[in-house]
Formats: sequence, C-alpha cells, structure tokens
Amino acid sequence: MFQSKPCSLALARDSPLRIEEPHYEGIRHFLLKLMLFYSKQSKSIRGANVVYRRILSQVDKPPIYEVFNLEKTFKMTFSLLVLHMWLCLRRLKQEGKEGVEFGQYLYEIYNHDVELRVSKAGVNLLLTKWMKDLEKIFYGNIVAYETAMLPDAKQDELVNSIWRNIFSDDGSPMPTDPAAMARYARRESFCLSLTDKEAMFSGNFMFTRLKSSTDPMKA
Repeated sequence: MFQSKPCSLALARDSPLRIEEPHYEGIRHFLLKLMLFYSKQSKSIRGANVVYRRILSQVDKPPIYEVFNLEKTFKMTFSLLVLHMWLCLRRLKQEGKEGVEFGQYLYEIYNHDVELRVSKAGVNLLLTKWMKDLEKIFYGNIVAYETAMLPDAKQDELVNSIWRNIFSDDGSPMPTDPAAMARYARRESFCLSLTDKEAMFSGNFMFTRLKSSTDPMKA
C-alpha cells in the first residue's frame, strides 16, 4: 500500500475539478481592480482557500478513516488536518519567500476553521486556551514530522512520530499496518514536490484518492 512511484498531483488542464480565476471585462473588471480583487494578496487568499478545500476533501471524507482503521473523532480529524497542512506547507516552502507568505494565508484559513470546529464541538468557555493548546500541538507535530524527514533521521522516525501524534493518545486500535500512514505521508510529500507551482498556488491539485473497501471503483 502506498508504495507506487510518486507522481505529480496537479489536475489536468481539462479536469472538471479545476478551479480557475474568474475573468471579467469592462466596467466590472475596472471596479474589481479598484477594489484590489486582482492584487497579489487577493489572488493568494483565493488560492489558499482552494488549497484548504483540497485538504478538507481528503480529511473530512470516510475513505481515509476506513483505509487506516480510524475512528472519526475531533482529535483524529484535527490530527489529520495537521498532517495534511504540514504536507502542503512543506511543499510551499520550496517556493521561498513567496511560498512562505502563501502558507501564512493557508494557516490563517486553517486556524479559523479549527476555531469553528472547536465551537461546534461545544467548547465555548476557555476557547482561547483551547486554541492556544491546539496551536502548540500543531507546531509540535510539524516539527516532529519535518525532523523525521531529514536525511539523517532514523528509518522509523516518521512512523513513530505519526503513531505518537495521531494514534497513541485516544485509544485508537493499532492500524493493520502501523507504517501505512507513514508511507502514505512520505509518498504524498514526494508527489507534492513533483507538483508544479501554478497547481500549488491555485489549489489545482488533489491528494491521492484513497479507496475504501466499499469503493465501487476499487481495483
């Protein structure tokens, strides 16, 4: 599982899943330009929103829970969000300062979504403390994953990091293959490194499709 050759995750030009920048003409274009709709910041924010929707399309749907034998809890979904945010932020850093700035917009969108999820889970009191604690977990996990990907890291370091951060604290059963998610994360990281800048900044990519046992298209 997840041992096939990595490939770009960019969507084909004719893919119906692509989201293109809107193009307006005449007075509407003029007014939008005055309102900075076409500014670099506005384009980056729109692109970051699409990227985050790609993350949610992988994290919020049943296949990832079925494939990895996970229970869909707040903690588990949050852990998967962090893992996929790390994958995207890691790739964006390859684009230097521009990628880091884009990643900041992505993080702000993620942070707003997490705050909504915490509120939806019924946490209204001490919300600020919850968010600070989740922020610490976010950065702690990202450092652990990044360290595990260093050339001199131990062979099983990513497996151990994923086990500690995703599985070990909520009593989830050990997955059928403990290293499966580590192989998935490593492969997605390689695939994203092969995904071009335009696809990353526009959100026109999709994570590898996971196929559950009930998937009619499963080979």
